Amino acid sequence: RMLYTSSITGPHVTSPGHGHYSATKAGINGFIRAAALEFSGYGITVNGVEPGNILTEAIQQHRGAAYIKNMEDSIPLGRLGSPRDVANAFLFLASDDASYITGTTIVVDGGQLLPEGKDFRMVP
Repeated sequence: RMLYTSSITGPHVTSPGHGHYSATKAGINGFIRAAALEFSGYGITVNGVEPGNILTEAIQQHRGAAYIKNMEDSIPLGRLGSPRDVANAFLFLASDDASYITGTTIVVDGGQLLPEGKDFRMVP
């Protein structure tokens, strides 16, 4: 198995000042697809994980509570992802359960890419 870390930033969304980051992550996704074809004859799968906003130690140390709350409010599941959420996607792709999956990515973003606007939560 070959596994790569991409991001939702680049292939799906971007923001000012992140052109270099966005281009590299979109490039990784293109590489995943091309490499999947090139290595398929050897029985090697090639996939990636595209994390959204993940609550890392760096974010906790360098961003305030208001910034983090604003990010959480933009995610349908209402929270930032954890490093474990990302790790679990990689563990799945590395497992035998993913032996017939190649050339694609798993988006781990709590639904962040789904809504068209900010008014997206339906509460029971």
